[in-house]
Amino acid sequence: MNYSERSAEYRNVINEALADALVLKGTPKLLRDAMKYSVDAGGKRIRPCLTMGVCDMVNGNRRMAIKLACGIEMIHTYSLIHDDLPCMDDDDMRRGRPSNHKVFGEGQAVLAGDGLLTYAFEWMLEAGLNFNDPNYYRAVAEIAKRAGVSGMIAGQSADLMSENEGIKNEAELNYIHTRKTADMLIASVLAGAYCGNPTEEQLICLENYAQKIGLLFQIKDDILDAEGDFAVVGKTLGKDSAHNKLTFVSLYGLEKAKVLAESVAREAERKLLDAFGDKCQYLYDTIYYILNRSN
Repeated sequence: MNYSERSAEYRNVINEALADALVLKGTPKLLRDAMKYSVDAGGKRIRPCLTMGVCDMVNGNRRMAIKLACGIEMIHTYSLIHDDLPCMDDDDMRRGRPSNHKVFGEGQAVLAGDGLLTYAFEWMLEAGLNFNDPNYYRAVAEIAKRAGVSGMIAGQSADLMSENEGIKNEAELNYIHTRKTADMLIASVLAGAYCGNPTEEQLICLENYAQKIGLLFQIKDDILDAEGDFAVVGKTLGKDSAHNKLTFVSLYGLEKAKVLAESVAREAERKLLDAFGDKCQYLYDTIYYILNRSN
């Protein structure tokens, strides 16, 4: 299968599992509807697809990968709901339709995000009781760390502070996006590896690879914010420039940012090939999907 076919297969598995997970008996209907509204909006599912792809690459336990992939997508979706709030990035559109708070109100949007975050760990931890595998809990711990106060939340906090204080240099910009964007990609990749029996060398390689594609993802986001098409991207464009935020485009200029993206893509490729050779085709193809994406 090529990249598109394999991604479609992974998305179908993940979407079916998410539908089962989000029945949410006993949850108030409005809260359940708000949670499902954002999860069901779809998206590329890059993170859970990576979990599945790495699991397959290391001949891991797919049942474990599916549970972890669903938890990762719930956490990612919660972060988008909160990111769109007026007190954060204040965006009215997400994935081509109104943001959660525009449909359900700010209070319910906050609770929908909180609900997805807490339920993600309930879902993953309860599933772990059936596996009795220490590596599964290592994966959950990795996800918690990367999503938490030294990971994605730290990046979001620094990003908010930068709007008032300004980002002073490239190092601060890289810190924000390593935490805000790359960490959950790292979690996704390592979670897939823990579904098998990875070596320390493989874990280091995969972490380095995921850090690079996280940086690549953000550079490409900045490029799309500068020159993308709203009808394709599905969210408000040009906001970073309007708020005078430092981005890879404002730091380097559009053309140099594109050159940087190409360079980071090649670095990610080298990280993979050193440890996995020709077994890593799906992860290799993911690099160039991110580099060439239009949304």
